[in-house]
Amino acid sequence: MSGQSLWYLENIDLTGLFCPKKFGQAQSRLAHRQFEKGEYIYLPEAHSDKIYFIFEGRVKVGTINDEGKEITKAILGKGEVFGELSLAGEKQRRDFAQAMEPTIICIIGLREMRALMRAHSGLNLFIMRVLGSRMIELEQRLESLVFKDSRSRIIEFLYNLARTRGQRVGYEMLVRKFLTHQDIANMTATSRQTVTTVLNELRHKNLITFNRKRLLVRDMDALAREAGIRKTQA
Repeated sequence: MSGQSLWYLENIDLTGLFCPKKFGQAQSRLAHRQFEKGEYIYLPEAHSDKIYFIFEGRVKVGTINDEGKEITKAILGKGEVFGELSLAGEKQRRDFAQAMEPTIICIIGLREMRALMRAHSGLNLFIMRVLGSRMIELEQRLESLVFKDSRSRIIEFLYNLARTRGQRVGYEMLVRKFLTHQDIANMTATSRQTVTTVLNELRHKNLITFNRKRLLVRDMDALAREAGIRKTQA
């Protein structure tokens, strides 16, 4: 199952709502902007008054702790929304959002977003699912951080990445646009060296193959067992 299916609602064309005009057409009421790789979309303490829809590309949302270490909270792709906490009363951004590759963003002001939500009742359900799903994901990551060692956290992350973002190819799961080792380390509160060691171990066991562009999980059940994921969770 593709990760984008999490945000799919049968009666709503999100691209049609958030990006009603092609990129660059002046008559659209909503702003469209292209960000280069590494460019920040917003930074902590920026005014929180917009919602962002990814038309093309990928975006990393994260924060910097008191020791100056980056903590990645989410990596989002085409068809996903971020900055939604402004709808919940956030006045200033606590996180940063950064383009991971050339990315086109449709930017919706709060007033326009609320008007869309009034006009399309299903959009309220969509936003609730976004907020709820991300809260659940953060809670699961916190539990993993408290109760699991570094190796288990990394393998669990790979399993969930394949489960939510992967495409089934026969009996295997293919994840395109695989993350860097440092990105995985930032997502799992580990080090890049530990990530490299675990990935190479799993490749030696023939559970995965990977390169800079893709991850192929050869046996999801075996990967779940390596992560200590109970069958009911898998």
